[in-house]
Amino acid sequence: MAVARETAPERAAAWLVPVVRGALALVPAAVITFSQDHSPALGLTVFGAWAVVAGVVAGALAARLVANRTARWAAVGNGIITAAAGLIALALRDTASNGVGAFTFTVAVWAALTGIIELLAGLRLRGRSTSARDWIAAGALTALLALVFVLLPLDPVTAVGLLGAYLVVLGVLLLIGGFSMKWAAAEPVEAGGAASGTEPS
Repeated sequence: MAVARETAPERAAAWLVPVVRGALALVPAAVITFSQDHSPALGLTVFGAWAVVAGVVAGALAARLVANRTARWAAVGNGIITAAAGLIALALRDTASNGVGAFTFTVAVWAALTGIIELLAGLRLRGRSTSARDWIAAGALTALLALVFVLLPLDPVTAVGLLGAYLVVLGVLLLIGGFSMKWAAAEPVEAGGAASGTEPS
């Protein structure tokens, strides 16, 4: 009963958060995919612009729509970190446009911080939130990106291409997870309403 009470408000509207995040992730992925310029300057520009917009929008949506306190604060914290990383990337694009180090370091630090936060939040929310599995998957994927950027010697083309590939996978994962939450929300409501004729407040 406690689990149902905690997850019910989340399932009503929180599905918008992963759907918006997923849609926003596909935009820079398309830019990278169809661009012939895979320089660090492009990587910093695309990552920076996406991170600022995604961080602000997703963080604001989570603060408004996510009922679970752990999920809400993790999402807001990740939004702040993401927006800050975007601003740093945009500031670096002119001063370090010829070096892949600035790009890989910025993305790696961002991915490590946000990936660990999202992964830990998902593990903590297991059994208490319908979105826990998606948090774990997205967090693990982002943390893996950080490891790749730190451990592998990457040339500019590979580094920017990996960011694009990560954003594609993340976008699809979040869209599937978000719409699954939306579709799953209708089933218990209809069944519960037919059985009891009442709605939880």
